[in-house]
Amino acid sequence: MRLRPLDDRFLHLAAAWTQAADNAKWLRFGPGMSSLTAPALRMMRQREIHRLRLFGPDPESPAGLVALSDIDRGFGTATLWYVLGDRRLRGQGHTSRAVAALLEEAFTELSLGAVTAWAADGNLASMRVLERNGFHLAGRQRRCHLVDGVARDRLLYDRLATDEPGNDTDGRAA
Repeated sequence: MRLRPLDDRFLHLAAAWTQAADNAKWLRFGPGMSSLTAPALRMMRQREIHRLRLFGPDPESPAGLVALSDIDRGFGTATLWYVLGDRRLRGQGHTSRAVAALLEEAFTELSLGAVTAWAADGNLASMRVLERNGFHLAGRQRRCHLVDGVARDRLLYDRLATDEPGNDTDGRAA
């Protein structure tokens, strides 16, 4: 999977992916923020604590966004998040392969030692992406994420640079 930096041509598209109701319910970017705007993505792109990458089967027609946020080179850590914008590509492994490619950047180019992520309980596709990429369940925040008015747990994951990646031999993923 080849990743490409988020450029101006796709800022509004990427923002729309985070704003789509079936994606936004699973996301959280800060207090009261379950989606991002194009100006917010532009600002994030300009800061070294974020690495935003487009992915998809066709480099000229991206299908999703994978990102590292809160990159802390002093501690060697970051937080992973992702969104698949083109729902027709669900279950084909594009998101899992994009996460694997970004983890390669995180652990080699950025020399990070650990990457964290979370998934709301019930978001099976996201949980599979993390598990296929060698993330381990590290904890649980109880009843802290509302999805369709229901309080769900957040499952906390981590992956160390020394961990083996997950087994994605069947090529299927979210």
